[in-house]
Amino acid sequence: MKVTAEFEKNTVKRKSKFLVRLSVTGGILVAISFLSFFGYKFFTRYLIGGDTFSAMYAQWSKGDYKAVFDTTSAILEKKQFNNTARMYHGYSAFRLSLSASDTEAAQSYLDTAVNSLRLAIISAKAKTLPQLEYMLGKAYFYKDYISSYYYYADLAVNYLLKAKQDGYKADKNAIDDIPELLGLSYASLGLPMESISAFTEALLVRESDLLLLSIAEQYYAAGQHSAGLQYLYRISQDCKDEKILLKSRLLMGKIDIEQEKFEDAQKEFEIILQKNENSADAHYGLGIIYEKQGDFVKARSEWRSALRIQPNHVDALKKIAEYK
Repeated sequence: MKVTAEFEKNTVKRKSKFLVRLSVTGGILVAISFLSFFGYKFFTRYLIGGDTFSAMYAQWSKGDYKAVFDTTSAILEKKQFNNTARMYHGYSAFRLSLSASDTEAAQSYLDTAVNSLRLAIISAKAKTLPQLEYMLGKAYFYKDYISSYYYYADLAVNYLLKAKQDGYKADKNAIDDIPELLGLSYASLGLPMESISAFTEALLVRESDLLLLSIAEQYYAAGQHSAGLQYLYRISQDCKDEKILLKSRLLMGKIDIEQEKFEDAQKEFEIILQKNENSADAHYGLGIIYEKQGDFVKARSEWRSALRIQPNHVDALKKIAEYK
């Protein structure tokens, strides 16, 4: 009886140990399954998922703006008030507008950029506000640039000035283009002196023949022809860009007409036509010279030539209508 009792006691102990081991093993397996499941969820959501911030930053660093646009779209579907996603959605939309294959697509991306950036500005932190204002001003500038009418230049000026006032600084490897963008926007608004001031500041950042021509054009618009000629002379010395040179000659011809230097003006227009026989503006300029010299037959002939090249040439249409 004593042996039997001892045997039963040992059997109970073994069963108890077995149950403990089984319980521990089961718990470990459950823990491993739990950690594996949620670890996988974390990994796919935050590291390789298509709608995650980690993915977004990686895509942005690679310059894959379409991927950033799609990723931020997915994030905003779930978190519509997330300002980081909203900001990068606007940035990527702007980038995509620059590479769009047609004007309609570019406008659509710019509209998205403007809407996203305006929303992001509302709750932006102080350190990101100048960058957002700069990008919004730039988006408005490009909307104005590709539009048929200058509807957005004032908004471009507004946000670019805010960015400047709030301390926007271009990245080390980038050029501060705010003065140049302001100059072009002021020109669109018909404010030549403000444009000249901005362009002059832009020259201190980076001199270019296009900037010199832009300043000369604004001095011409302001009626300060002598000042404009100084910049045109600088272009004529070193410029290698044929298009800029021809535009410079065209403006030189206009100034010569204003100063009644008709022979000099005629030479400029004829040189332009030697380089580009389809310059409607050069034909129009020759017509003005003939008009001032009293030769209305030749004048009308030149204006008709301008209209054959460019049927909607406003100034030539006015002159033809005037001498019917």
